Amino acid sequence: MDKLNEAEINQALQDMPGWNRSGDSITRTFTLPGFPDAIVFAAAVGNLAQRADHHPDILIQYKKVTLTLSTHSAGGLTAKDFALAKEVNGIAR
Repeated sequence: MDKLNEAEINQALQDMPGWNRSGDSITRTFTLPGFPDAIVFAAAVGNLAQRADHHPDILIQYKKVTLTLSTHSAGGLTAKDFALAKEVNGIAR
């Protein structure tokens, strides 16, 4: 999969509320009601990621879950990152 250019990344971010760019990655922190909810959310993200064969970094800090997405094989951001971020936003509601 090809890396997105700067204009494509900026456009994609406009459609991704809550996500921020950090170098060659996009990140978002979700705050859940408590630790069990954070674990359930992280597991749901893991299931989405496994189906997409695209695996984010997941950091759980009590009731906060931070996701970092990047396509390492492409050396930066691709459409796969934004597609998974969109799916994650859908389950976070």
